Amino acid sequence: MNKIVLRNTIISALLIVVLFAIVVMRDRSPYGKNQSSFAATPKNEITRIDLTRNNESISLLKENDAWLVEGKETRKSAVLYLVRILTEIQIKSPVSEEIFREEIEEKSVTPVKVKVYEGKRVLRTFLVYPTGSNIYGNIMKRSGRSRPFIVYVPGYEEDIGYLFNADGLFWQPFTVFNLLPSEISSVTMVNHADTTSSFRIISSGKSFVLTGISGWDSTRVKRYISYFTWIPFESRAFNQLGDIKPIYTITVKRSSGEEIALKLWEKYELRTGERDSDRLYGKVTSSDDLLIIRYFDIDPLLKKRAYFYQ
Repeated sequence: MNKIVLRNTIISALLIVVLFAIVVMRDRSPYGKNQSSFAATPKNEITRIDLTRNNESISLLKENDAWLVEGKETRKSAVLYLVRILTEIQIKSPVSEEIFREEIEEKSVTPVKVKVYEGKRVLRTFLVYPTGSNIYGNIMKRSGRSRPFIVYVPGYEEDIGYLFNADGLFWQPFTVFNLLPSEISSVTMVNHADTTSSFRIISSGKSFVLTGISGWDSTRVKRYISYFTWIPFESRAFNQLGDIKPIYTITVKRSSGEEIALKLWEKYELRTGERDSDRLYGKVTSSDDLLIIRYFDIDPLLKKRAYFYQ
């Protein structure tokens, strides 16, 4: 009897070991699940994304059908793309200790800490090290002591690292002007290369008046003011202009008394020195950010005084 009990005990123990091994092997990833699983898998939807880097920290929050950052509307398309990345990212390749040291540690790259939520439940946390050493723009780790990997979205051979940005301005709409005619008190357009083409428009009750000249077309003045309802910019630039005189300055005074001045400079390719015929540099007085603005978007405002003649 003792032999039978012993045999059954041994068989039971072996079965437990085999079952445990099957479970472990089924859930095991090539690099260890705890170190290499980056994708967030919600039951319903991701509702919050925290991004932290140095002293910058933001939360992208989903409220109904809108995404907000710091209580303001976001570029929803950019947030939805980030959500897609968070749910679909996979490992492209591991990163050796030598490469991580050369590309990250020796260059003092500070990671962006990412925390993804569904409601109050944390779905995933990981670190993103922005880098230009690969086309995906990133090296990621689950934690500071974990193994580093290059992470990508299958089917997209492009930089996804730039979207892990802890600057709240990055997520706000890329808009220079977003003003209704009723919000505008005056507009001054200065053409620094041809000052005779400059002009000023002021609000006069229910209409707008072009000052300093006669014979102007009120329809064209009204149309010009309407262009300020939406003037976007393409992206932010990270280089410095130095002490260079702008070619245009457009100053809008709001009905509230606030002034918004946009200065524009010609843009040149850094590598070739050739003038970019499709884009300008811009800067709004209320911000230190240098903007890249397409001629296609800003051209409606770059009129000369003669445009308003009948």
